[in-house]
Amino acid sequence: MEHQHSKYPIGHIIGFLLSLAMTILAAIVALRSGLPKPAIMSIIGVLAFMQAGMQLFMFMHIKESDNSVVQIGNIIYSIIIALTIVLGSVWVMHN
Repeated sequence: MEHQHSKYPIGHIIGFLLSLAMTILAAIVALRSGLPKPAIMSIIGVLAFMQAGMQLFMFMHIKESDNSVVQIGNIIYSIIIALTIVLGSVWVMHN
């Protein structure tokens, strides 16, 4: 499969700007909002997952390869394993 490459990487610039915006938004929520700590942590967590997903598609070109379905399946499996480890660890620490 041949890919057309343009000289100006507009997708990378859009991805960079979105990453920068999400990072600044997380900092503002953490430093300037009067929200309770659990709400701040939840917002930062959601922004982190959004940013990670966006970077996978914008910078790692997940959808452009010949086996993109396999790559997406591997990513979903990795997320499930990571969540199981983290949530299991939190559960064990609190019980």
